[in-house]
Amino acid sequence: MGQKADATKSPRTCSAPVLAREREVAKTVAINALLTRPIAILPAKLGDPVRPFALGLWNDVRPLLKPDVSVSALRKAMATYVHSRSYQIAVARAGSIRHDINGEPVEPVSEADRLDALKKYEGFQAREGSSKPKSRSPVQPTKTEAIRISLLRRKENPR
Repeated sequence: MGQKADATKSPRTCSAPVLAREREVAKTVAINALLTRPIAILPAKLGDPVRPFALGLWNDVRPLLKPDVSVSALRKAMATYVHSRSYQIAVARAGSIRHDINGEPVEPVSEADRLDALKKYEGFQAREGSSKPKSRSPVQPTKTEAIRISLLRRKENPR
């Protein structure tokens, strides 16, 4: 029940660890099933912390892939985990630390990565219709986003 209360607080202001729920544990079980041995950074049971991965962790995980399993299967399983709401909240939390394959702290999450995770988290909330006003002034889209928007408009309004 405490996890739900923590999830409703802004990840930017809360520094408590994100605790694994059934969803996260199921995703980690799926990842570990593809490997020759479980990796310690993943939560093993309910209530274990969800920890941000160290940059380049893929290079440590890839060699543990079982011989009969495709790399794309592992990539998809890992992507499902790292794009989850709980993982994004864990990255966005104030003071979050990246961890190596053994679960040992390596380095703090960069401010850019933290803000990116916060944007993704806010996107989850917006899709649910429960988002609050994000800021007082509108955010200018990046050049890439502006190009994408203009191309989408062009498709919607053919000449």
